[in-house]
Amino acid sequence: MKKYIAEFIGTLVLVLIGCGTAMVVGCNPAAGSGYILTAFAFGLGLLTMAYSIGNISGCHINPAVTIGMLINKKIGWKDFWGYIVFQILGALAGAGLLALIFHGAGITDMTGGFGANGLAGVNGNPWVGLLVEILLTFVFVISVLGVTSDKARHGHVAGLVIALSLVAVHILGIGLTGTSVNPARSLGPAIVAAIGGNGAPISVVWIFIVGPLLGGILAAYVYRLLEKK
Repeated sequence: MKKYIAEFIGTLVLVLIGCGTAMVVGCNPAAGSGYILTAFAFGLGLLTMAYSIGNISGCHINPAVTIGMLINKKIGWKDFWGYIVFQILGALAGAGLLALIFHGAGITDMTGGFGANGLAGVNGNPWVGLLVEILLTFVFVISVLGVTSDKARHGHVAGLVIALSLVAVHILGIGLTGTSVNPARSLGPAIVAAIGGNGAPISVVWIFIVGPLLGGILAAYVYRLLEKK
């Protein structure tokens, strides 16, 4: 249960810091600074948790990472489902805290929907959005699998590498889909925004669940192929 609680806390923090920053500064690529700040907020949020709970749960805080670890036999089915459930609950809790903070203080949400993902950057095309999420998640998850495969050599820098990978995919993806690469991170804010009547694109949230999961699965099998001796 400690592992699951760690995943809950980690995902909560990721949503709180990443989506919260997006809500404060906005994610318009033309604005520049807000775009970059949001990308680094997600990366730094992950970095903070990697060196806090990594020794307890591995700090997946992302169902796409968890499914990659399952395929590569780093975790079993019991932990797979436990991690997924608590990651989603953590994302909901993180988005709920943002609702309390922003609604309570009357702060303007610069994203218009608690940092929920959308398709404005790809002109509403769901298939392009899906492709973007598959590719970005592939890049992110294969970096996680690679850097965690040899703890003796990479253990001391694993958290930093993974965090910078998350920053990198956000820099490309924010202007396209808002960058999910994490079904829990997308589902939590979308649900809370929909409950609050913020007009969140709940009808397209499937893209940000299916895309990252497919990207994680693809990364896992490609890495297995590359690693095979």
